[in-house]
Amino acid sequence: MIPQEIAQTIIDPKAYADGARVDDAFARLRKEMPFAQAQPEGFDPFWVVTKHADILAVERQNDLFHNGDRATTLTPIEVDRKVREMMGGSPHLVRSLVQMDNPDHFAYRKLTQSWFMPQNLKKLEARIREIAKGFIDRMADMGGNCDFARDVAFLYPLHVIMEVLGVPETDEPRMLKLTQELFGSADPDLNRNKAEIADADAALAQIGATVGEFIEYFNAMTEDRRACPRDDLASVIANGQIGDQPLGHLEAMSYYIIAATAGHDTTSNTTAGGLWALAENPSEFAKLKSDPSLIPSYLEESIRWVTPVKHFMRSATADAEVHGQKIAKGDWMMLSYPSGNRDEDVFDDPFAFRVDRSPNKHVAFGYGAHVCLGQHLGRMEMRILWEELLPRLEKLELAGTPKRMEANFVCGPKSVPISYRMH
Repeated sequence: MIPQEIAQTIIDPKAYADGARVDDAFARLRKEMPFAQAQPEGFDPFWVVTKHADILAVERQNDLFHNGDRATTLTPIEVDRKVREMMGGSPHLVRSLVQMDNPDHFAYRKLTQSWFMPQNLKKLEARIREIAKGFIDRMADMGGNCDFARDVAFLYPLHVIMEVLGVPETDEPRMLKLTQELFGSADPDLNRNKAEIADADAALAQIGATVGEFIEYFNAMTEDRRACPRDDLASVIANGQIGDQPLGHLEAMSYYIIAATAGHDTTSNTTAGGLWALAENPSEFAKLKSDPSLIPSYLEESIRWVTPVKHFMRSATADAEVHGQKIAKGDWMMLSYPSGNRDEDVFDDPFAFRVDRSPNKHVAFGYGAHVCLGQHLGRMEMRILWEELLPRLEKLELAGTPKRMEANFVCGPKSVPISYRMH
């Protein structure tokens, strides 16, 4: 069993906001207990998978390690019980690709997969470049000071995915607010009530209200796209069929929600965190400025460095063995992506930010059948932004202390104040 103090740290939203605290806890686990059980107060016990190789081994075996049989994110016993009461026994408030196993996962993923393949994204490149330039011009007009997270990194990927989805620009602030409420439900700056969460009822009431607002919005959108389909992702979801049947209501709503949240938030986090790292490492910034061919490797390093998705849970469908440990059918496991991405056996000097790191086999997008559907779009958005911004950015430094979001599932910087000079 993992010592209680470490078990509490690796689930604590505030430890992720701190960064160093959670990094230290995982470094200790990788060294001393790379695959062990934790039982923090109020949670069922779960195995903590900290090593890169073990994360890949679990993600490779989709029939043995399921996403959907138990909660797919770390959920306290009390919240899990209440969700199951509300959802007729299911542990999921939403049922997106993340909560599915085959055959459903394969069928639902196929529905939109072609939209996110590199060859199809090419036709969006010119439009995305136009959007990126607009944000960079706006940054140039801000007089050399801005909060890069709030003013650029949150808004640019949001605008791209909303255009792909078919959400009008006037509704983007609402989508951003709802996304931050959903992923930042433990953060008093971002959650729905702007307060510390008191208990399971309060936590669930907030998330339930946010999900309800998303569903209300996308219900109306579904009706509209069924009546008048367009060339957008919303029309694909609204009119999609699995077998000969339209998507189930919960599944359709969940599809919209994952596209409207994960479709920008992870890219926003990586963009904000990537610039923060450049501001803290002037020599790396200089290296990147002098050699733009490093943009792709800088991107991968930003993704590894930030690792916006902190964990997913899996459960064993049969007795199995991982890292020499016997696990029982039904056992719950936490795949820790930030730990995998700092694994000393895979990454040379993992706590250093290097724009030219190669190879960089990070696990930030997951692996195997559940690898992130939008990874190519996210990479393309970031590549285009840096291709446009770096040549114009002459000077860059932090103008205050950046802050990270308090969350243990999806998080990254919530504020990155910078001063800069552009031409």
